[in-house]
Parts: sequence; C-alpha cells; structure tokens
Amino acid sequence: MLGKRGWLQALLTKAVAAHTRDETSVAAKRSAALVSPIARARAYLRHALRESGLLYGTPSKAGPERGGAEERLFIAVLESLCRIGLDLAYRVVAAPGPRAEQLLMLFAAMAGRFDEAEDIHRRIETAFKKKGWPLPEKLWRRVEEALEARAMSLAGDPYYGLVLHNGALFSDAHLFGRLAISYFSTATFSREAAERRSRFAAQQKALLAEVLIALACAERRPSFPARRAILRQIEDLKLPEDVEETVHDFARRAFERPPSLTKALKTVRTLELKRFILEQALLASLVDGRRSPKEIDFLAALSAELGFTPEERKAHELEVAEFYARHRDVVDVFTVAAGAEVMGEELVDSMQATLEKNFQALLNEVKETGELSVLLARAARGHKLTRDEKRRMREQLLDVARAVPALAIFAAPGGVLLLVALAKVLPFSLLPSSFREAKDQPRYDA
Repeated sequence: MLGKRGWLQALLTKAVAAHTRDETSVAAKRSAALVSPIARARAYLRHALRESGLLYGTPSKAGPERGGAEERLFIAVLESLCRIGLDLAYRVVAAPGPRAEQLLMLFAAMAGRFDEAEDIHRRIETAFKKKGWPLPEKLWRRVEEALEARAMSLAGDPYYGLVLHNGALFSDAHLFGRLAISYFSTATFSREAAERRSRFAAQQKALLAEVLIALACAERRPSFPARRAILRQIEDLKLPEDVEETVHDFARRAFERPPSLTKALKTVRTLELKRFILEQALLASLVDGRRSPKEIDFLAALSAELGFTPEERKAHELEVAEFYARHRDVVDVFTVAAGAEVMGEELVDSMQATLEKNFQALLNEVKETGELSVLLARAARGHKLTRDEKRRMREQLLDVARAVPALAIFAAPGGVLLLVALAKVLPFSLLPSSFREAKDQPRYDA
C-alpha cells in the first residue's frame, strides 16, 4: 500500500466514510461529563490514546491484511489517528467541512511539512469559491511521501534493549491529537503553534531515548554492535539537528559511564509525562525478552525518581504487560528467521548458560504440557498457526515458566520466537524429538 500513488487519499476518504461517532468507549464516557468542549476533547484524547493502544505504539485494531507486518502496523496507526481526529472534531463541535482534506492538513503538520499544511488550510478556506479546489495531486503526494519517510522500521532492535518506535508513535499521536483540537476548535491553522507543539514532541522523544539508553546501559557497557544499533535508532527518530546531537552526546557518555537519572529527568514535571516515561521504559524491558536484576533495579530507581511508589510501579507494569500480551501478535510480527538473525553473540552467550543449566527441566515440562511440543514443532517448520493455537501455545508456555522460573524469559513477549530461534542457532539440540519429524529434523553437533 505504501509507495503506491494515491494510497493516502484512499485511506482518508474511507476513514471519513466509515466513521461513526464514538459514544460507548471508556474515553467517550469519561469525557462526556465535562462542560467545556475543549476540556472534553483533551480528556477524550488522553483516554483514547491509552484505550486505542497508541500509548504503547501498538494499535488494538489491526491494519489491512496485505503488506508486510511493519506496513500493516503503520497503516493501523494512521487509521486510529483518523478515528480519533474525527471524534475530536465532534467533541469540539467543529463546523462541517471537507474532513478528508482537513485530516490531510493535520498529517502534514504532524510530519513537519508546515508549508504544505498552510497551503492546504488556505485552499480549504477558499473551497467555496472553487479556487484551488479540489486539492492538486501534488499536495497529496507530498504528504504521502512525508508519512512514508516517517514509517521507520517498527521492529527496531529489541534484542539490543532499545525500543524507541513505541514511544515515538505515541509522541506523534499526541501531537496529532493536540493539533486536531486546536484546528477543529478554531477553524484556523497557526503555524507558530504547530511548530511549537512539534518541537515539544521532538523533545519528548529525545527524553525517552535518553531514558532507554540508560536502561540499555544498566547491566553493562554495550558492545560495539549494540552501540551502532542504538545510534541508528536515534537517527531513525528524525529529530531536529540540535536535539539529535544532544541525544547522541548523551549516548556516547552513557556507553562509558552509567548516566545520572536525576540529571536526565530534571525537565520532567507533569504527571502525564512521568507516566509516559515510566510506561515506555517498562514496555522496553518487556520487549527485549529479558529482565536482569540490574534492569529491575534501574526500573525501580527510575520509578522512585519520577515520584511513583513501588505499588504504583507494579500497577503500571501489570497494565503494560497485560496490554502488550493481549495485542502484540509476536509470531506474525517477527519471523523465526528474523529472530535468529538479530540476536547478537552477547545474547546467545548469556542465554546458553541458562538453557544448559535448566535444559532437562525444560524438556520435562514441555513434554508434560502435551500440545505445546506439537505447536512448537509446527511453528519451527514455518507452519501458520491460528489465533486460537497461538493463544494456547502462550498459555502453556506460561505454565512452563511457572514451573521453571529461570526460563520465564520464554513466557515474555517474543518468548516463543526465542525458544524456536535458539533451537536453530545454539550448538546443542534444544527441542526434544517429539518437536520434529524425521524428514525435518536438523542436525547439530554435540
């Protein structure tokens, strides 16, 4: 879909035609009691970002069936933003207008294309005079290209402990929502205000990057491959030059010495931003598939520095883990081959000792679960599992983790992939014979 001329116009037109006012969601109900339209819209945005999954960078509603996993996820983000934008227009009692073109203007501003946003707004204002209407194809195409440029790799490098795409998507979604409230409530587009909000979003991403860099460096100094991966992800954020250079300097210092949380968080004052930072750090610790004692200590220190009690941190952690487990379809988003490819030598080495120590216990538990060995065998051979089979496989993997606590990593998001991928790269046979048919059975040297 991305890269095909006209895809954005088709997406926005379809979103407007299919939209129905949201009156039943938690966001709608919690914001309805407020008197001021602006207050209702702001409350709705806050709850809708959480309820839709955009707070975690993973929309709860899937995108199109066609295309790669990353493209489908990005399209799902855009569709979610369209729904939220249209509902915000309703909540601020916006005048009728060409909603698809208005959404296009908001996406242009979100992508930093302020010249195009101003041009689109001028044309919308004079549309009734038939001047410059409908919008020329070149305007649509420029915004399409800007969004395509922002559709960075959503997979990131989770095995290196720095997962920025989730927080980056939330920052963009929050920016889009605030732009929508301002535009639909005033029927005007202020470039100065849009640039100010865009700058704030960039600084929010930079702050998140610094916190996640500190998390990645909590256990030990990153290897050179890990450092390259981290610096590449910072570049993928497309931050303003001065902001990006500040984050790069922070990263280089952190690679040599653990940074000070107090200094990194000195500008964090609002409760909303504090929750954002903590939840994104918790999410990153889940996504990379491992939780070392030093990482746990770091998260506890981060939570305390932000003013959260241990009980509040645990509550946030449960909420993040529950949402991620419910909506992240790891078997579809990452392939077994990709999982084996991105695991660096440092991860394989650290996990091999744990696996060798608990190898027999793992085999015994997997055999006793019965169906798990069959499902893992099918996954290892590249067979497509149904949604129900994936659910049963995860539930049984959780049972294995409870019985063998040292192997709880395999019950974390992405754990199924780690188990199957490691079977392909470790120098000993991880899977029992029941996992493999004779014709498929790979050979490993003992």
